[in-house]
Amino acid sequence: MCWKIIYDGIVAEEDAAQFKSMDCWFKENLPEPVICKNRQKAITYFKTETSSEMLEKLKPAFDLLDKYNQPYDVVYTNYVENIVYEDQWQVAACVED
Repeated sequence: MCWKIIYDGIVAEEDAAQFKSMDCWFKENLPEPVICKNRQKAITYFKTETSSEMLEKLKPAFDLLDKYNQPYDVVYTNYVENIVYEDQWQVAACVED
């Protein structure tokens, strides 16, 4: 959602730079599951044990969406099926058509 409003030219350059910095941190520090790299249908979830740390890292994205009045949802679940990837931070689940 943040990339879309950046590409659409809605976001000030300073705000875009802050988001891009956060995005780089995630690319450098959070493994991207192979299933996601292959663009297969999967949803990733932060694990409960580490979600507070990850949500804190995502705060610039939430702030950006709030600042530009873009609606979003934060979804919590205690049940994930079809897990195809797991690391210390996240799980990825296949999405069925």
